[in-house]
Amino acid sequence: MKLYPIESGNFKLDGGAMFGVVPKTIWNKTNPADDNNLIDIAARCLLIEDGNRLILIDTGMGDKQSEKFFGYYSLWGSHSIDKSLAKYGFSRDDITDVFMTHLHFDHCGGSVKWNSDKTGYEPAFKNAKYWSNENHWEWATKPNAREKASFLSENILPMQESGQLNFIKRPESDFGFSHEMNFGIYYVDGHTEKQMIPHIQYHDKTIVFCADLLATAGHIPLPYVMGYDTRPLLTMPEKSKFLNEAADKNYYLFLEHDAHNQIITVEHTERGVRLKDVFTCEEIL
Repeated sequence: MKLYPIESGNFKLDGGAMFGVVPKTIWNKTNPADDNNLIDIAARCLLIEDGNRLILIDTGMGDKQSEKFFGYYSLWGSHSIDKSLAKYGFSRDDITDVFMTHLHFDHCGGSVKWNSDKTGYEPAFKNAKYWSNENHWEWATKPNAREKASFLSENILPMQESGQLNFIKRPESDFGFSHEMNFGIYYVDGHTEKQMIPHIQYHDKTIVFCADLLATAGHIPLPYVMGYDTRPLLTMPEKSKFLNEAADKNYYLFLEHDAHNQIITVEHTERGVRLKDVFTCEEIL
């Protein structure tokens, strides 16, 4: 097995929304804001080469939305999925599986693209199976008022219409090994219904793709919960369980949204679980 970081693009989000009730005087120390109160955000995906399979975890925003839409997110940098794949000798057509942690636009927008004459949409990875889970799919395709702006039908429905959509079989507990993916999955409901957090055994390490359970290294303290979470009081015990296990077992936490810290480890302290070490992807993968 080989792992490759796939940088799909960078953007910015409101720092207050990213840290909920935490005052700016506190979160600005770890995630400094610009003059518009925006903080740097990455859309760092992960590619798994496992035998004859190439599994891409999440796909970023994509590029099919309007200029007005992207204007809300202050895109910056020159990263793209195509450039990142090419860096390792791959192309979109090589991808066999697209695993979506959840279906918010900044995690799955790159899964679907315009067709050749821009009259409709089609999967961006024509040879891939797309993976979600039934509970989350139902949640995303019949969205509540709070999340409706994050679940965009053009990002989601073409996966099913193409016949490429598949569902992961859920275990009875909140963690289980996925035989479809060949890695473990922790199911969490605080951010959105049945978000899936991959746990990948890589050599002698456990690499965890944190998605929106832990957006950045600045979000480690338990009360530091995003304003985007639908059930913040549930996020806290989910994050507590996860971070305590990560500290106990020395997990390597792959941060999808932290533009400046790619992989981290955590440790137990008198103040609770806190940041231990920071690594680049090249050092660990």
